[in-house]
Amino acid sequence: MQSSPDFARPVALASPAGHRMRLVRLPWIALAAILVSLFALIPLGFIIAVAVQIGWTTVVELVFRPRVGDLLVNTFFLVALTVPLSIALSVALAWLTERSDLPGARLWAWLAVAPLAVPAFVHSYAWVTMVPGVHGLGAGVFISVIAYFPFLYLPVSAALRRLDPSLEDSAASLGLGPWRVFFRVVLPQLRLAICGGSLLVGLHLLAEYGLYVFIRFDTFTTAIVDQFQSTFNGPAANMLAGVLIACCLALLALEILVRGEERYARVGSGAARQAPRARLGRATLPCLLLPLLVAVLAIGVPFVTIGRWLVAGGWEVWRLDEISAALGQTIFLAVAGALLATVAAIPMAWLSIRKPGRLQRVLEATNYTVGSLPGVVIALALVTLTVRFMLPLYQTLVTILIAYALMFLPRAIISLRASIAQAPVELERAASNLGRSPANALWSTTIRLSAPGAAAGMALVSLGILNELTATQMLAPNGTMTLALAFWSYSGEIDYAAAAPYALIMVAASLPLTWLLYVQSKRMAGQ
Repeated sequence: MQSSPDFARPVALASPAGHRMRLVRLPWIALAAILVSLFALIPLGFIIAVAVQIGWTTVVELVFRPRVGDLLVNTFFLVALTVPLSIALSVALAWLTERSDLPGARLWAWLAVAPLAVPAFVHSYAWVTMVPGVHGLGAGVFISVIAYFPFLYLPVSAALRRLDPSLEDSAASLGLGPWRVFFRVVLPQLRLAICGGSLLVGLHLLAEYGLYVFIRFDTFTTAIVDQFQSTFNGPAANMLAGVLIACCLALLALEILVRGEERYARVGSGAARQAPRARLGRATLPCLLLPLLVAVLAIGVPFVTIGRWLVAGGWEVWRLDEISAALGQTIFLAVAGALLATVAAIPMAWLSIRKPGRLQRVLEATNYTVGSLPGVVIALALVTLTVRFMLPLYQTLVTILIAYALMFLPRAIISLRASIAQAPVELERAASNLGRSPANALWSTTIRLSAPGAAAGMALVSLGILNELTATQMLAPNGTMTLALAFWSYSGEIDYAAAAPYALIMVAASLPLTWLLYVQSKRMAGQ
């Protein structure tokens, strides 16, 4: 059998104990993945460099102060309350839509995903304008749950579809009742899905800005942006960003710890059937109230509020010249950022499938860690870096696109990796043996066959860019006005009617991308 195309070039590596240099054939695409990963570490490395530069005494003064303590308390209670509530709600909805004979289960399943189409700050806008007294921790937890629980619902519902029903049958045959079967057999098998979804929710809580500004609840992200906008105090903002990074890394470590190393895969195909749906009987009507209430709170309230403000504003709020300009700029930034992120993801995705190993694991962990950082941290690092060393790049298109690529690179990697895994490596070998250059062989075979995955990854990145606020605020060139920035500008002026068209367009543009997420989750479960 012929060897796989290595797309390699000689790279000199020093051997230990002063031995002679030896040449190792390292794939050129691996070098590209290393360069992308090193570039992705720039924001994190710059925060560390600032800490070293200002000295330990100043770091202690800026970090160990009452303001940081208050922000830590707010962050702890926000995450500690929101994540468990989101878990409980998501598991309950997933069981009702996937494992019970709930009427209209498919409709309720889609409605449980649809809140992702509504940006978190639009959720907050809807509730604040409907109930003006909403503010503080309680409001933050409530709105965060209805805005972010779909990140848990998607993996949990997908996992429920794939569970082997024979394990539940065995437990029932041993005399365990339905509740005990669920808690002792089903729920432990959902641990990976729950941990992954909880991590996503927690990271979004740390990164969110607009939602908490509306309800006047201080977090590290709101404090960093306030510090940046009011005094442009680099060291103070960077140290707040350092504490926020520590919180993100703590969440990553906690997820690994809770996830454990238990084996969840089965040997063989298991039972070739779906689990029977539980009969709700007299509980059907009470059970219907849960998805109905969630749909009203998470979808109904935003649409009713937007509609009310559109009616109140009349045709005057439809400033077509401003709206068309904002829509055009948003589409351009979303497409350009998604394209850059997808191209940057190709080396890492190829390496994880074609050349798995220690190098691949390190690079992949690096990209996921940087991707977990809030947008405000990446934006702050790029702002400080460009102002100090590359002033011509400050607030330019290049800088904002780099920020988007760094923030959403993991989304592109995940989608591309799945598609590359389905592209036969033999086609790469054949193209290489026919005399094509390494890059040409890769492009003409694997990349073309991975086009659907690349398109899905671009859609997911575009969805993130469409609703991105903080990084765009800090890095976009002067005169840039995206849908999110226009909405934020008008809502900041308490002109909620003028902000409503932008909110409606953002939701309408996000709905097809959210539907794509829903369809992908069904395909992952083989449906």
